Amino acid sequence: MNAPNPWGEVNGIRPVKYIRILNEVEGLSLDQIYDRFLNEFHASQEKVDLAFDIFRREQALMAKYPPEGISLYIGIPFCPTRCLYCSFISAPYKKMSTFVDPFVSALLKEIEACGKLVADLGLPIKSVYFGGGTPTALEPERLERIITALREHFDLSGIYEYTVEAGRPETVTDTMLEMLKRNGVDRISINPQSMHQKTLNAIGRSHTPEDIRQAFARARAHGFDNINMDLIAALPGETLEDFSQTLDEVLALDPENITVHTMYIKRASFLNQNLGAYDFSQAADEMLRLAATRLRAQGYNPYYLYKQKNTVGNLENVGYAKPGTEGLYNVYSMAELQTILAMGGGGATKLVDREKDFIDRVFNVKDVLTYIEKIDEMILRKERLRDFYKKQ
Repeated sequence: MNAPNPWGEVNGIRPVKYIRILNEVEGLSLDQIYDRFLNEFHASQEKVDLAFDIFRREQALMAKYPPEGISLYIGIPFCPTRCLYCSFISAPYKKMSTFVDPFVSALLKEIEACGKLVADLGLPIKSVYFGGGTPTALEPERLERIITALREHFDLSGIYEYTVEAGRPETVTDTMLEMLKRNGVDRISINPQSMHQKTLNAIGRSHTPEDIRQAFARARAHGFDNINMDLIAALPGETLEDFSQTLDEVLALDPENITVHTMYIKRASFLNQNLGAYDFSQAADEMLRLAATRLRAQGYNPYYLYKQKNTVGNLENVGYAKPGTEGLYNVYSMAELQTILAMGGGGATKLVDREKDFIDRVFNVKDVLTYIEKIDEMILRKERLRDFYKKQ
């Protein structure tokens, strides 16, 4: 955890955005910015090259898919089980089952109110992202109620993509996949994190590597041709060889996107409260380097990046994609190029004024019960959108 920082003094979670700000707002040339990252901020050349590669790819994507308008985020704060490294935003589904219907009812109320607000303001929708948690932890009928309400209250006719996180393979059933496909979802995530059973057991995931393979095959059979898979480098107890084997198995499945996260110690996680009981690989940087080499060789390009505090080795998270399959919501959100209207548990709305390089944030509460109890307050907070856009 106390390794030298390969990012030097490049602070914050969005180094690629900082390149854009220095270029567009402060008027520095890319050569000047590159020199500053290397010689003033003392970032390693490997990281600077990565950030600039992603910056150029981001620019090309935004030229093709302009960020005018807004995107929608729907937070579903339930999971089948709570992972070792997870914070309190996700509630185990069985433990919270009594509160699922009240949560859905509150979310439907928020969707209706926000739909009216967006219609009044005339804001076009560019992408939709269901995150969490694991949205597919809900039964297909419950999730479809939310998806249907979203379509009824927002004009989604002009969106570029529609993503639903289906991270846990045990939730990726034929019924769920058929429902998602029928409702226009065109991008999903099926997230192994690791393809080693011992690791899955240790981190609290209740599935097997074979479950991942079967879930992926089912998604393909239902016509999903843009699938992301998340991996985590430096999971407790894993070696470079372990990570390499996971990478081999995931590449054999041939998903369109692979996102490589570095193990991150969240403050409210069980892991953080019991750090002494776990061993972390000292090869985190080698794992990320191996992933970058292998993924590029297989036709995947890095297209978004973010950093977090308390990552093993002070390293980063990188999304890789085959050309033409990039997750646009990820770019809009991480580059902070577009307003994100967030509904549901733990949603963080970001109101973006690109011309002034100004961002206002409106937060929904994370706790499920508090969200249900204070849904009217959550809706009232969204009136800041009206004030924000009237001032522009």
